[in-house]
Amino acid sequence: KDGWQQEEYPETDIFNLPFSKKKDADGNDVIIHLAGAHGEIHAQVWEVLVGRTPLILLDTNLAENSPDVREITARLYTAELHMRLAQEVLLGIGGLRALEALGIFPTVCHLNEGHCTFANIERVRQLMAHHALSLDMAFEVLPRSTVFTTHTPVAAGHDEFPPSMVRPYLEPFAKTFNTSVDRLLALGQAEPGLPETPFSMFVLGLRTSLYINGVSECHGQVARRMWSHFWPTRTDDETPITHITNGIHIPTMLSPEMKRLFERYLGPQWNMGSQVPENAVRIDHIFDEELWQVHEMCRSRLIRMARKLMHQQYSRRNAPVGMMQTVESVLDQDTLTIAFARRFATYKRAHLLFQDIERLEAIVNSKDRPVQFIFAGKAHPRDNEGKGIIRSLVEFSRRANLRHRLVFLEDYDMHMARFLVQGADVWLNTPRRPMEACGTSGMKAALNGVPNVSILDGWWCEGYRPELGWRIGNGEEYTDHSYQDTIESEALYNVIENEIAPLYYDRRHGGIPLEWLKMMKASMKMAVSHFCCLRMMKEYRDRFYQPAIRSFEDLTANGGAKAEELGLQRRRYLEKWHDIHVSSPVFAEKGPFRVNQTVEVTAVVKTGDFQPEELNVELYYGKMWNFDRIGIPYVKMMYVKDMLAPGIYLYSCRMPCHDSGNYGFSARVTPNADTWTRHHPMLLTWA
Repeated sequence: KDGWQQEEYPETDIFNLPFSKKKDADGNDVIIHLAGAHGEIHAQVWEVLVGRTPLILLDTNLAENSPDVREITARLYTAELHMRLAQEVLLGIGGLRALEALGIFPTVCHLNEGHCTFANIERVRQLMAHHALSLDMAFEVLPRSTVFTTHTPVAAGHDEFPPSMVRPYLEPFAKTFNTSVDRLLALGQAEPGLPETPFSMFVLGLRTSLYINGVSECHGQVARRMWSHFWPTRTDDETPITHITNGIHIPTMLSPEMKRLFERYLGPQWNMGSQVPENAVRIDHIFDEELWQVHEMCRSRLIRMARKLMHQQYSRRNAPVGMMQTVESVLDQDTLTIAFARRFATYKRAHLLFQDIERLEAIVNSKDRPVQFIFAGKAHPRDNEGKGIIRSLVEFSRRANLRHRLVFLEDYDMHMARFLVQGADVWLNTPRRPMEACGTSGMKAALNGVPNVSILDGWWCEGYRPELGWRIGNGEEYTDHSYQDTIESEALYNVIENEIAPLYYDRRHGGIPLEWLKMMKASMKMAVSHFCCLRMMKEYRDRFYQPAIRSFEDLTANGGAKAEELGLQRRRYLEKWHDIHVSSPVFAEKGPFRVNQTVEVTAVVKTGDFQPEELNVELYYGKMWNFDRIGIPYVKMMYVKDMLAPGIYLYSCRMPCHDSGNYGFSARVTPNADTWTRHHPMLLTWA
């Protein structure tokens, strides 16, 4: 009643759900076993078919487990550190063992977030057992066939555990590998030389994966900055973390009415997104009147659903009859409807709209251009700040001047989300930049012709264009959060009052908002072309999966001969790299130089025990942005011009002067090796 979120954990009767126990060849239940902190953990393997895709689930609620172990799979969100570690061990190690028990041996493993990175330790064991590889050979195969995707743009959001807590889980592996526990612990420690450095699940993934990515272009940049200290000799831009922007599944999120429009105007391949570029063009062929009629049907369904849910919410609280009657008439069918629905984390700032209540009331109650808001979402069970935001939002929704046009819907789930992304007029997103990794709800809304108004963060940095939505601010980042909230809430009010509402209520042409419909179509074209899951999966396939598959096959063939060769090569580089030296580059002629002129640059390199063909010598140059920073860097390969003495070579290249201004430049040496070896933080020497 006071607006404070309450959690319920209903019992799940799995025997009345489409789950099935996996059986072995003899018809026995498949049960996996792994070492726990205080004895063995046993887990039943279940399967759920999601369409044609098997989803494997693990259950520790077995009689042979102790009461504590049975609780490992009882609840997803747990605050207790020992239990959380046990869950992540079960997910990573147990997950791979479940696949092994089912006869599935992955060529490539894709780890989503750090929670499951213990899988890489188990995978080393399986590589040794099933491919007869040595430990060193397995550690060469592992990263080159592992994809690691991070979804968290905040360092504090990644789980860390005391080494003493992790040690019991790693001791059996150390014994199997005939190595020390400290060597395995070091894989997850930011500073392995300090014994009490916490064991980070993210660092474990970082140290054992070649293909690492964030989930949007902006998130990739944030991740490179955040983790650049692991590659101290590289610039932030060259930190080996890339990005593949998330995408949405078109058939799942498109409204039934919009599907029928797509079938008629886009043809039988309407659901193929970026695979059929003509689809985006065909969206323009949809008649405005038809599109608006479909959208009004979706909005009407959303408002009916909201009224029904509000009635249920108030019924549960035994609200008086008068209040129940009021609830049944909340929201208007023809009023501009803005929706905000997501997890109520503090950085998502659901409260941004409420910084100036008088201004908000004026917007909501405008005589000519009224606006109504639908909020929905949940806070993490341990996030009291998020729960506090929900409470304050509920309190605001009960104010006399707001309650008819501002509602909060409880128990947010995927079913409710579909109504919202399909029926809202505008989708609101207000994260505190740069804390949004991607966010996909706005993509789902855009697919249904719902324009976005959002902070420039996550996917919106790539998606935003003036003809298909609105931005709040210009992508600024602030250290004073209170000041930021004031500035950006004012910007939000201004956008709603001066841009969104006037465009929506412009009905001069036959009673429908023609300019608004142009924006709807532009949003749909953007979502179909650039933010569908087929585009995302193609990127993962082409950039990560296929190279990783080739690497796995090459490195495990012939008893792992190639893996052994690469391991010996990498160790040789590491042992001898300290002998590499490169001089500061010099110009062959005096400046200044003219635009488009090329000038010869040379540098002297001491190669130590290496031959020139084992090294890459590069000129790193570009226009200076300030005294000590190159703005947009260019890299040009340098080649041997002369041997000055045994092990001392003069390297040369020609540097083009692309633009006028002050240029900075340096020379550097890296191994002429594969990507995993080249990316080693110790194998780069600057002049």
